[in-house]
Amino acid sequence: MDVLLLGVLGSLAAGLMTTVGALPVLLGRTVSARASDALLGFAAGVMLSASFFSLLIPAIERAEGLYGNVLLAAAIAASGLLLGAAVVAFANEAVPHEHFTKGHEGPEAHALKGIWLFVIAITIHNFPEGLAVGVGFAGGGVADGTALAMGIGLQNAPEGLAVAVALLAQGYGRLYAFGVAALTGLVEPVGGLIGAAGASISAPVLPWALAFAAGAMIYVISHEIIPETHRRGSASLATAGLTIGLTAMMVLEVVLG
Repeated sequence: MDVLLLGVLGSLAAGLMTTVGALPVLLGRTVSARASDALLGFAAGVMLSASFFSLLIPAIERAEGLYGNVLLAAAIAASGLLLGAAVVAFANEAVPHEHFTKGHEGPEAHALKGIWLFVIAITIHNFPEGLAVGVGFAGGGVADGTALAMGIGLQNAPEGLAVAVALLAQGYGRLYAFGVAALTGLVEPVGGLIGAAGASISAPVLPWALAFAAGAMIYVISHEIIPETHRRGSASLATAGLTIGLTAMMVLEVVLG
């Protein structure tokens, strides 16, 4: 089978696992403020763990493999991370947020803006994962590409759940939360197509893309999500949720790695 098609299909399968992970919210109900903060904390923990284990560490490893220099690899990862955080920070200040908060005012509007920034950051992070799958099929063959797609796909399941519960916690309907979570994974086949089509070009870009996505997510988690979970007096519950989410994702990453 053509390597281009394999790259697209492999990254599509990985992206669809986001949809699978979001399925439990279809059984969910309206949540209390305390439960909302705990769920948001869990989502933040999942993505904080993914930022390091799925993005930064692979960025360093791939850069070191390309250039054979661990200091250069660390510098690339650090630069990409800072760039990702800076771009999201600039967008957060410069871009109007009326489309995020229409019909809402005050703290509620701020919370909604933060959730949508969270969703956008997760979508950004899915692109370099798809790129990695495409490069894997083009550069490493079917076996390497398939193993990479399976690993990323299994990691995507809790990420899909994180997006869905974050939206559900802010009062969005179950189908809407599920649908948005599913859509965040559909950028992966786009990355897979680009990665497979131009593996020689994509490979040097991949460490930067991975680190950039990590920086974007870390900024949103720290600037928006964690402050939101502490705003209503549920800091301890939110911290417990974050710790559980981070631990669960870390174990999954290590087992699959």
